[in-house]
Amino acid sequence: MADVRLTGVEKAYGDIRILHGIDLEIRDGEFMVFVGPSGCGKSTLLRSIAGLEEITGGELTIGGRVVNDVPPSERGIAMVFQSYALYPHMNLYDNMAFGLKLAKVPKAEIETAVRDAAKILHIEHLLDRKPKDLSGGQRQRVAIGRAIVRKPNVFLFDEPLSNLDAALRVRMRYEFAKLHEDLKTTMIYVTHDQVEAMTLADRIVVLSAGKVEQVGSPLELYEHPRNLFVAGFIGSPKMNFIEGELAAIEAGLVDVKLAGSGVVLHARVDGSGARLGDKVTLGVRPEHIRQGGADNLLQSTVAFVESLGGITFAYCPYPGLEEPLTCQFEGRNGCDRLRSGQALDLYLPAEALYVFDANGLALRRLAAPELQA
Repeated sequence: MADVRLTGVEKAYGDIRILHGIDLEIRDGEFMVFVGPSGCGKSTLLRSIAGLEEITGGELTIGGRVVNDVPPSERGIAMVFQSYALYPHMNLYDNMAFGLKLAKVPKAEIETAVRDAAKILHIEHLLDRKPKDLSGGQRQRVAIGRAIVRKPNVFLFDEPLSNLDAALRVRMRYEFAKLHEDLKTTMIYVTHDQVEAMTLADRIVVLSAGKVEQVGSPLELYEHPRNLFVAGFIGSPKMNFIEGELAAIEAGLVDVKLAGSGVVLHARVDGSGARLGDKVTLGVRPEHIRQGGADNLLQSTVAFVESLGGITFAYCPYPGLEEPLTCQFEGRNGCDRLRSGQALDLYLPAEALYVFDANGLALRRLAAPELQA
């Protein structure tokens, strides 16, 4: 096993910069996930760690060894790609053993390595089959097994589940988590699917335009996003945003006057350093919005109701918003009560609200007195 450290890592193609001074530490044995929108640089960063892309600035170390100029085969890494890249004319055993045979590993060691990897991945009964006889999930396990037999210090995964259907992705997320638990090896995983990131990662790196926006545990990023980008990217459905300005600042509480309606909402955040009249963005997650309440209310009309069985989503237009507010309620009860065209009072608890300044940075949230330890 090994840690991975990036110090000021940059990547450019001519005058076009893709990675902008990435500073990052991936701990020994950690499951780290890179997430971000398409084109943010997450795959380029992974390929740079693998040595498939030559970095144009900064320093990269694996296990304490600088590897800037070390070829991929000597970095102690194994990479699993989005495509399975299996040899169609070989059975599974030979696909998994191929790299070891090229390295002239003794036959007995190859046998042990392949059988052990197949047992971990629950494909030992499939070793005589060829790739065409397998499902997508089984093929991906073979690709992972081919990496396991090399006994790398670091595993790199580049969107390995994107070609699978939804049900199989859920199953394979469990398999990846179990694999990390069994092997206890450093793993770096790239995905555009935040559900994969939230369920698999020890820590998540959120990337945007070749820069690191925030690094933290899934719960840390969800509850304490550093800025608007992270708040809007982490969470499904995404956070609702409403423009406004600061109308009052008190100890542990600020008032935000909403653009478009003039309604004032209280938010339990630290307003030190802020000024009256500052333009801000108010954020609230769909699951924190409730029906009815004494204050902090928005009045709206339901435009559309979406029932998913266990939960119900109501989409409620509000003045000044291009998109309706997304509200998440308990399953059947919410669905039975809600219908399109229905007037609705939406309660936004002060302790559940986020406030972001004009630069998109989050003001520090404070727990309500009754929630403090």
